[in-house]
Amino acid sequence: MSFISRGFKGRRRTASVAGRLPPGQYIVDGFPVLSAGPTPRTPLDRWDFSIVGQVDQARRWTWAEFLQLPAEEITRDIHCVTKWSKLDTTWKGVSVDTLLDGLETSADYVLAFCDGGYTTNLPLEDVTGGKAWIAYEYEGQSLEPEHGGPARLLVPHLYFWKSAKWVRGLELLPEDQPGFWESLGYHMYGDPWREQRYWGDE
Repeated sequence: MSFISRGFKGRRRTASVAGRLPPGQYIVDGFPVLSAGPTPRTPLDRWDFSIVGQVDQARRWTWAEFLQLPAEEITRDIHCVTKWSKLDTTWKGVSVDTLLDGLETSADYVLAFCDGGYTTNLPLEDVTGGKAWIAYEYEGQSLEPEHGGPARLLVPHLYFWKSAKWVRGLELLPEDQPGFWESLGYHMYGDPWREQRYWGDE
């Protein structure tokens, strides 16, 4: 497995932003690229997004249908487990609340699944209540493939590996199960303010 990492240009934290940086993080000006393996490039006419699993009725949208859903502009700080943080990033996307609206489920967890075989797990409560989006624009431009385009999950209050690139759907589950990085030793939850990076972190 190849591991790609580039775009790191850190700077020291200042008093004005120190309260926005979780422990151990530093600010970057660029947008570092971290990928395991090649970058998937799915043609938009073959892209879709699905809600499956423990639901009363599965849902699916084509790319054209997805772009017709109500979208929001979101500005948030993001924090990578590799210790970089980027402040005031601006995205456009569809809230997970919108995708789940009217759906009946007794699930407590979701597993995001993506092109390239990547998955990541999250509690359902961490992708609802205005906490998560399926983002397809970054800084006013279509999301580039190297940053997860055409669409990625955006869960900015957790470490950024939880904001899965190339996302294609959410599977709702009754129990938590590890995703790709979690099965390789990353924390099951990933709170940057508690430095939940790896197995054994509180």
